Parts: sequence; structure tokens; C-alpha cells
Amino acid sequence: MRNHFVSAGAVLLLVLFLRVTPLEFALLALSILFVLCAELLNTAVEAVVDLVSPEFHPLAKIAKDTAAGAVLIAACGAAIMGYLILAKYVLPHYGKVLAMFGTPSDMGTLVSVLIVIITVIMLKSLTGSGTPLHGGLPSGHAAVAFSIATAVSLNTLDPLISLLSISLAAMVSHSRLLMRIHNMRDVILGACLGSAITIVVLLLFKNFGA
Repeated sequence: MRNHFVSAGAVLLLVLFLRVTPLEFALLALSILFVLCAELLNTAVEAVVDLVSPEFHPLAKIAKDTAAGAVLIAACGAAIMGYLILAKYVLPHYGKVLAMFGTPSDMGTLVSVLIVIITVIMLKSLTGSGTPLHGGLPSGHAAVAFSIATAVSLNTLDPLISLLSISLAAMVSHSRLLMRIHNMRDVILGACLGSAITIVVLLLFKNFGA
């Protein structure tokens, strides 16, 4: 519920700067309220199920999973509505930002990913945490995932492809948290490290090529 409120606040703050039409704002607000209502109903179902069946029961699991699925469907609907409304406002500006970097070379992309991998292994060795391929500071999966997402963004210069690539990188990073292999600090540091190194290397290749 807290995550939903934070996301809703961010979207509503964004639309104030984008100056969407009253109809578009109303549709976004209704989508947000629909998700929040679904989450409240999900919480109510979970509370009632726990009260009626404190021990594990297959039917109780079905009830909770179905309620959670309703929230997921509502969130997907809100995401689709948000994209249809905000894409025409956000994507052109995002495309201009990507265009500022130009189109890097394939060799620059390969070198940047290799440097990210080497840097992650060196940092894990220096901090003495985890192994090169498992655990430790920073998260290698997050670093490589965001390195690739950054390279894809700068190579394609397509806002939608960029956002989808970043979403996939975020899912990879989130999986490390769910599996309890890394903590939030490891993942954030890995993501920032991967993106920063890739941007620097690709800019160097761009300037060198120029």
C-alpha cells in the first residue's frame, strides 16, 4: 500500500509539470483510485481469511492469491492508462536526452560491459564480500543488467525501447532482493556503477571516433 501511495504521488506530481488536460488527469486519477481500492479489498480479504482460517488451507491460499491477482490486474490497467496518456508528453523529452549522447559504436558497448564485469570483481575482492558470481558488494547482476540497459538505450535512441530495457534491468535487480542474495545497498550501487561506467565509456568512444 505504501508503494502504491508513493507511485501515485510521483505520477500526480509529474502530471502537474506536464500540464495534461483535465480529462487526462481525471482518467489517471480514476486509475490510481481503482488500484488503491483493489489493494484495500485485498487487505480486507487477507484479514478475513486469517481470522477464519489461521492454519494453512488450500482454499485460504486460493482466496489470497485471487485477491492479490485482482490488485495485479488493476495495476496493469493503470500502467496501460498511464502509458497511453503520458507517453506523448514524456517520450519526446526523453528521446532528446538520449540523442544528446549520439549513437555509440558496437565496440564501445562490448568494452563497457567488460569493464563493468572487471570492476565488480575487483570491488568484491577489495571488500572481501561474496564471490565473483554470487553475493557481495556490489551486485554484479544489477551492474551488468543496467550496463546493458544503458547501452541499449544509447544505441537505439528509442525512448520506449530504453524504458523497457531499464524495466528488465530493474526486474533482474529486484530478483536479487527477493532471493536474499543482496541487500538494497548492493543492488543500488551495482545499478549506478553499471550505468555510470557504460555512459563514460560510450562517451569516450564517441569523442574518440569523432
